[in-house]
Amino acid sequence: MEVTERNRAGQSSSDASIADGVSDKVKERSIDQRLALLGDPKCVICGRYGEYICDETDDDICSLECKQILLRKVANSRSSTRLPATDQCYYVRDADDGPDSLSLTCDQASLLRKKLDIFVKGDFVPPPILSFSSCSLPQKLLQNMEAAGYEMPTAVQMQAIPAAMTGKSLLVSSDTGTGKTASFLVPIISQCACIGLGNPDCKKPWAIVLEPTRELCIQVEDQAKVLGKGLPFKTALVVGGDPLAGQVYRIQQGVELIVGTPGRLIDLLTKHDIELDEVKVFVLDEVDCMLQKGFRDQVMQIFAALSQPQLLMYSATISSDVEKMASSMTKSITVISVGKPSTPTKAVKQILIWVETKNKKQKLFDILTSKQHFTPPAVIYVSSRLGADLLSNAITVTTGIKALSIHGEKPMKERRDIMRSFLMGECPVIVSTGLLDRGVNLLSVKQVIMFDMPNSVREYVHQIGRASRLGEEGQAISFVNEESKNLFPELVELLRSCGAAIPRELQNSRYAIRSAFSGKGKRKRRHGL
Repeated sequence: MEVTERNRAGQSSSDASIADGVSDKVKERSIDQRLALLGDPKCVICGRYGEYICDETDDDICSLECKQILLRKVANSRSSTRLPATDQCYYVRDADDGPDSLSLTCDQASLLRKKLDIFVKGDFVPPPILSFSSCSLPQKLLQNMEAAGYEMPTAVQMQAIPAAMTGKSLLVSSDTGTGKTASFLVPIISQCACIGLGNPDCKKPWAIVLEPTRELCIQVEDQAKVLGKGLPFKTALVVGGDPLAGQVYRIQQGVELIVGTPGRLIDLLTKHDIELDEVKVFVLDEVDCMLQKGFRDQVMQIFAALSQPQLLMYSATISSDVEKMASSMTKSITVISVGKPSTPTKAVKQILIWVETKNKKQKLFDILTSKQHFTPPAVIYVSSRLGADLLSNAITVTTGIKALSIHGEKPMKERRDIMRSFLMGECPVIVSTGLLDRGVNLLSVKQVIMFDMPNSVREYVHQIGRASRLGEEGQAISFVNEESKNLFPELVELLRSCGAAIPRELQNSRYAIRSAFSGKGKRKRRHGL
């Protein structure tokens, strides 16, 4: 495949000096490319210096690796929307005919939902969109989306964006890495921009997004800034670890969107005179995770301070607790589900290895030092913070591979530096607790290793999902033994449904066999069979 090298004429002297120090040979991998400087073109895949122009799409890319990813994404996007009844809606009709020309009939909408595994429940749910331009979004927002690499909407964006634009309260479920964040940011930024143009003197927050972790808050606010650039749209990041006074001052100067964790936002409500009476949209992202972490009371306290806003709840899975919470907060809610809940994406190849606890470290070292089995960047999940620190140090000392640990006890600045080092390719391995199992954008990750199995199959699905973003292929290796026996029945059933190989020891385990028969009996009684 050919890659056209960008003309460097007109580069600043500092840029030229950096470029001169780099080989003229086309970069094979993203991590071989330097970071983008101010004013540099950026790779549409990883954000590094867009030194080349893809000959097939005219997009800026940094390497052959990112070109391959870009072409696969384009091919997947095209194939996923090729429906006999709807081809003409997007590919044939002239976009100049206006947004209405791109809308689907009821039959076309049903066909598209069936093909993309989109399930909806509620009254008057609008049809999915086939392009972002069919949503009457501000032109500047569309330009920002195009510059950020949003070429075509994903399945969840197709349905959730138009539904949110109507003002409906939504409960949305979709796999990790399918674009849920943009599906709520785009409607928020669009409406905030319109309000800001019509009422420039209003300085009160218009929308709130709550996340369970600081890392997710930082990621969401960064994405909001990129999409809202050049629009009357300002954001405030409200998380622990940063000075509270600066966050209060930022809000008082006037912002449209607050992105924060529940605990820190409660601090603002109780200790400072922050007015939220103009908030019209309240987003709860990774809501099932927030319930598990005990944020329910704080979330309800914040919600009680608002004046009946539009409620947007997002998660990779919808549990009964989430449904109860949604019904207690609003009388009418539209449910949107994309794909099969609690099922691993088909893009992740699952490999389970039966390893006794005392042998897990050596097995891990064998994998990391094998050119055949180690495919960095990789995330290794462990069950404890101390375990993360000890294992990352052992990996570095034993294998010579740079590994860093990340968990909730590390200071915010250190966590930011670690994530930056990992995402920029400076560190090929990161050892994490469950801190990174939800939502955090790990686009470049190709491999996940479950050194310690989580406490539930649901968390297992989330964690192995980090190996696949937007349908890219990845690999998940899991170490299992008798310590994980409580997971065996559900795990065996899940693996069989996915067609994954099951270790002989796991199949023959008396816990899996006994619990499987017991589980079938319970299901019969529950359904009255």
